[in-house]
Amino acid sequence: MPKIRRGGFVFMAWKGDHSPNHVHVFDGRRLLMKWDLENNCLMWGILNLKALALIRRLQKEGLLWRA
Repeated sequence: MPKIRRGGFVFMAWKGDHSPNHVHVFDGRRLLMKWDLENNCLMWGILNLKALALIRRLQKEGLLWRA
């Protein structure tokens, strides 16, 4: 998946990456969190509610896959 920029964040996920399916969320160059798309939970970092809302929107748009 290419980089998706929304709301001041950059979202990146790779289908070939390790399980579970997850998205990396960056604020500029800094990794803020990794969100588990399969189990809908935080894998790493500190939960950012604005980023989480954008993840949900990207899933609805079909830009991030759902488990």
